[in-house]
Amino acid sequence: MKKIEIIWRHLLYQTLEKGNNFFSQKDLAANFSYSTSTIFQALKLPRQMGAVKVGGRGFSLQDAEKLLYHWASVRNLGKDIIYQTKVDLPILELEASVPPGVVFALYSAYRLNFNDTPADYDSVCLYAGKLFLTAIKERFPPVKGRPNLYILAADPYLSNYGQYTTLAQTFVDLWNVDTWYAKEFINALREKINGLLS
Repeated sequence: MKKIEIIWRHLLYQTLEKGNNFFSQKDLAANFSYSTSTIFQALKLPRQMGAVKVGGRGFSLQDAEKLLYHWASVRNLGKDIIYQTKVDLPILELEASVPPGVVFALYSAYRLNFNDTPADYDSVCLYAGKLFLTAIKERFPPVKGRPNLYILAADPYLSNYGQYTTLAQTFVDLWNVDTWYAKEFINALREKINGLLS
């Protein structure tokens, strides 16, 4: 995931899940060890579209929905896939069998967050760093057939948000998959996000 997307995720997480929509470019640069020019770049398009408003002491995320849909439209989920295989286990057993240290994404993230699912799903998607990839491959070796376990490259800050992806990242990632049931999850998650924004 690109650095600007990592910043967008943080802004959306703070706004949607923490109720904080005011930020300092200097603080963001320090927190993420990014240059201030990277933060400036991350805010460039959101400013142009009116999602972000810059003031004297910082900036605020005025329209989280605009930023969320923009991120969803530019996200390239397929580029982050670093491993995939077929696992002959029921989905809940597969989820329970993954090694610790991974971050659940997509359908599993929704289920863990809300203890519910709007539709049945038949694949598991996880974010994992290189450190955990070896353990995953040992536990779930390459098997021919239609994959139902996908591993995505985790960025260095993802695990700071917990065991599953943030609401915004779950939405954005779901937006970028083509299963028929992804639409059901997107619609359900959109309602929950709209509830937080109203």
